Amino acid sequence: MLRKTFLIALVFGLAYTNSFSQQIPQTIQYGNPASLAIPKGYTQLVEIDLGTARMILISGQVAQDSAGNTVGKGDPKLQFEQIFRNLDLAVKSVHGTMQDVVKLTFYLRDIAHLPVVREVRDRYVNLQQPPTSTAVEVSNLFKPDFLAEIEATVIIPKGKE
Repeated sequence: MLRKTFLIALVFGLAYTNSFSQQIPQTIQYGNPASLAIPKGYTQLVEIDLGTARMILISGQVAQDSAGNTVGKGDPKLQFEQIFRNLDLAVKSVHGTMQDVVKLTFYLRDIAHLPVVREVRDRYVNLQQPPTSTAVEVSNLFKPDFLAEIEATVIIPKGKE
């Protein structure tokens, strides 16, 4: 049902936004929270109005502070803590909480780090209703010092803000 709602909202939003941009409110907004590193060539998050809720797509986060410095070089736990701090900052920037996260995708340079990822993740997410999740081992990321990249999908019901 959520997928169908998203597709309908996306199709109607794109069709009407392109044709009647002055009459119909924008259904897709792009944002770069000041608390995260300034991206080059991409957006940190995209917010999609679904009618009764807002869906937030958060770009993959790495162990980088707001100034763009690598955090925890060679230390998986420090890197995962920074990544989840970044995800938390991104979610808060759109007036949500980590309890609103419905999907996490993990790109790990070494799948053996998964227990450490889970340990850090469990301090942030709703353990009674945990988000869906995918973990993939990758050969490399855009900088060799990064051990992981994690992206998130968030659903924030309207009226919760």
